[in-house]
Amino acid sequence: MTRSIDRDFALMFTVMLVIAAGNTALQSVLPALGRSLHAADSAVAAVFSVSALLWMLAAPFWANRSERTGRRAMVLLGVGGFTVSLGICGLCLALGINGVLGPVATFAAFVIGRMLYGAFGSAAPPAVQAIVAARTGPEQRTRALTLLASAFGLGTILGPAIAPYLVMGHLWPGGPLIGLSGPAFAASAVGLVLLIVLLRLMPAESGVVEHGAATSYPTIGGQATGASVAAATHDHVEHVRTFDPRVRAWMIAGLVTGHAQAMTGQAIGFLIIDRLGLAPTAALEPTGLVLMIGAGASLLVQWGLIPLLDLRPRALILAGAGLGAIGCAATAMAGSLYGIALGYATIALGMGFARPGFTAGASLAVGPQAQGSVAGRVTSVNGATFVLGPSIGVGLYEVWGPLPYLAAAGALALLLGYAWHATRPRR
Repeated sequence: MTRSIDRDFALMFTVMLVIAAGNTALQSVLPALGRSLHAADSAVAAVFSVSALLWMLAAPFWANRSERTGRRAMVLLGVGGFTVSLGICGLCLALGINGVLGPVATFAAFVIGRMLYGAFGSAAPPAVQAIVAARTGPEQRTRALTLLASAFGLGTILGPAIAPYLVMGHLWPGGPLIGLSGPAFAASAVGLVLLIVLLRLMPAESGVVEHGAATSYPTIGGQATGASVAAATHDHVEHVRTFDPRVRAWMIAGLVTGHAQAMTGQAIGFLIIDRLGLAPTAALEPTGLVLMIGAGASLLVQWGLIPLLDLRPRALILAGAGLGAIGCAATAMAGSLYGIALGYATIALGMGFARPGFTAGASLAVGPQAQGSVAGRVTSVNGATFVLGPSIGVGLYEVWGPLPYLAAAGALALLLGYAWHATRPRR
């Protein structure tokens, strides 16, 4: 790549990284925020679900809109939406922490901020993909888009890792307390700096017509599967339904593993607070540590073990479901931070195998003309699991702490038996 293209790619990579890291940083402190505001655990999960739902609905709209409005405008809109959203979240939380707003008003304002993230933050990834695709040749494009997608994975590690260190004290002695609103303010400030840099350095439209694809909601441990890359590099001619017989088993595998990941991931912060008997603020560092280990384990599988072992999609699904079930059961029974971290890391290892497995399996089940359509279905399945999954997981947690992990373990065990039969090579 030329120096100009390298700079442009670095800018686009940073956009993806910041959007993912800011979201997961806030996600990692949500349990502590909810407990501090005396909000029901299920209400906290609902905030996440609403944001994910809006992302899933808006992402395809912005992907199509960028063809008419321009990619640069869409990137700026996405980063601007991210910045405003996190700023509103930080402001309303600070007002609530300092007693200016009551718990209900604080929570309502926080919901509005998260809705803005889902509605407008999703505008940037498709446009970023299109910009990179337009500035790379066919031989470089898949590699560049895959590297670009990895920014979401890096963000899922960085967000939980830095969030506990952004919980601040008073602005000045006797002044307002920042507290748990610190990560939101910090992410908004980074977004503002990035927006200014983009306004000055982001390239104008190249005139080359390339398209981007909707990207799944950035979540802890929810690294890119490659589906959005496939959708951005293939024009689909054949339309494939989600449960087309050719891809049905793979889509079911994606739905089950995705919901298991969303259920267990959203409940883990509450589990750490209650199982270890910690105050909400004291739970931030162990929660961030567990989530960071989980995201790192998932990336280790996708970037290291899968290329090394060269496993086929069926083996990936079976390994993922088996490891995930073991990890869920271990987490349900864990009584220490070490046990929780080990169990959650095992869940993440399993999901690291399963997510690429269902993506690759669905892709290999159809011909070249259906690749774009299948990739879009895979991305939709990934997004859908984080709409209901968090609320289901935390709802079960409110009934009984180990229940979401035991339910996920049971579902993954059933998937193991189903996938063993349904994905066998046909003679």
